Amino acid sequence: MSKNFKLFDMYDVSEIKIEDAALRPYVNVSSRIMVKSCGRRNAENLGITKVNVVERLATRLAVPGHVGKKHKIITSWSSGNFTKNMGTVLKAFELIQKRTGKNPVQVFVSAIENGSPRDEITVIEHGGARYPQAVDTSPMRRINLAIRWMVQGAYGKAFGKKKKIVETLANEIVLASQANMESFAVNKRTDTEKQADSAR
Repeated sequence: MSKNFKLFDMYDVSEIKIEDAALRPYVNVSSRIMVKSCGRRNAENLGITKVNVVERLATRLAVPGHVGKKHKIITSWSSGNFTKNMGTVLKAFELIQKRTGKNPVQVFVSAIENGSPRDEITVIEHGGARYPQAVDTSPMRRINLAIRWMVQGAYGKAFGKKKKIVETLANEIVLASQANMESFAVNKRTDTEKQADSAR
């Protein structure tokens, strides 16, 4: 087998650059024909770091998570079917490649770096009083938050609108890679870091 085979036999990941040194050990962009771990890594220590970030994006499409106290609505274009969700991701990557002319995996990695907060707040209770305290965000949580916010941003722009999830996901990733404030992930990251700054 060739050592230089591509991710999905389409995208070369040998020259992917991860600028953020803190995220480098945790962002997995290994080249595989099919990325599907079937949850086998869950029992391992730091097993999630061995799961390709593209697979993590497809998995997050199935359960986008909470926005505030409300859980995002799951619709027909995002079922528990992994093949369907991965198809959505691959179509979004095709759009990204057409728009930017760059490797979509590199664009996605840059989007993760720009959309992940470096610090956030937690609530500490002392003597019956509760007050916010700024804390550093771990690299694994930074990646999880960036992927979650990108998916939620894509959902918000597609649900009940004329645009399809493929278009909005591609648009969200491109905007986040450019650190554009129109990106939901970049906006959330900025708000989170501002809250942390005020709670120091």
